[in-house]
Amino acid sequence: MHADERIELDSAQAGDIVAVIGMKNVQTGHTLCDPKSPATLEPMVFPDPVISIAVAPKDKGAAEKMGIAIGKMVAEDPSFRVETDEDSGETILKGMGELHLDIKIDILKRTHGVEVDVGAPQVAYRETITQRTEDSYTHKKQTGGSGQFAKIDYVVEPGEPGSGYEFESVVTGGNVPREFWPAVQKGFEKSMEKGVLAGFPCLDFKVTLVDGGYHPVDSSAIAYELAAAAAYRQSMPKAGPQLMEPIMKVDVFTPEDHVGDVIGDLNRRRGMIQGQEAGSTGVRIKAQCPLAEMFGYIGDLRTMTSGRGQFSMEFSHYAPCPKNVADDVIKETLERNAKKK
Repeated sequence: MHADERIELDSAQAGDIVAVIGMKNVQTGHTLCDPKSPATLEPMVFPDPVISIAVAPKDKGAAEKMGIAIGKMVAEDPSFRVETDEDSGETILKGMGELHLDIKIDILKRTHGVEVDVGAPQVAYRETITQRTEDSYTHKKQTGGSGQFAKIDYVVEPGEPGSGYEFESVVTGGNVPREFWPAVQKGFEKSMEKGVLAGFPCLDFKVTLVDGGYHPVDSSAIAYELAAAAAYRQSMPKAGPQLMEPIMKVDVFTPEDHVGDVIGDLNRRRGMIQGQEAGSTGVRIKAQCPLAEMFGYIGDLRTMTSGRGQFSMEFSHYAPCPKNVADDVIKETLERNAKKK
């Protein structure tokens, strides 16, 4: 390919960059090979999105067009996700950064001819717990005919960072029959989608089912699942819930005479400087910064460096939010959710 001119080839070899047209069922991550010499390259790992924006078509006629266009874009880019907000009915686009989503909006307008209104970017916060707590919950419901009964005694404790959700049962003596353990596990697992502080998904905790009780007639899987869901709401506030924010790995390239300004600015953004390397054309600064502080960074960086600075960033990990930041985020999120309702 040379700009808008294309030269057809019969063959290509290692190092050539070519465009292949008319391949309908090929997606990112697929390996193309000779059927006589099959090969599969290791698939790429795509991290979860860390930033989201709400989009809405400017007129009703564009709604269907927007749905088709977004469907095509999701198939092309595995790091781009789309959800519909249950409460507000908004279409939420999720991606790896501000620039990623800006490009998606541009593709919607230019390639697909869909004009959209864009909401402010939202950071994908998470919640976790910091304390071990032992608790018990009994679910009882008596209506005409058979009722519902489930009693669970359990321990909720923080897990290792990155461990996700773990469940274990140490019940002996059949106080909670084995066939109901998966229902308890499912009840907690479904509930972790909404944390108790501001409704963000909950990470890295372990639930151990210790004991409980059951009724030979009224106990059922659904009763234990409801008991677990209510137990989650009861116990998480007691377990020291904490807000977690996405931390980004940031690489900044700047001319030498602006290094001090760039480092000072990253420190103001709650960044942690990891190191710096001098190169032939400038200095590379490595840092870790909360995503919430990085909106609009490219404009500020160019101003500081007379247009010569550039940066790249990727998701690194989740870390606890400082209390003053967490309080503001929780307040804003609860107010925003109240408006939607």
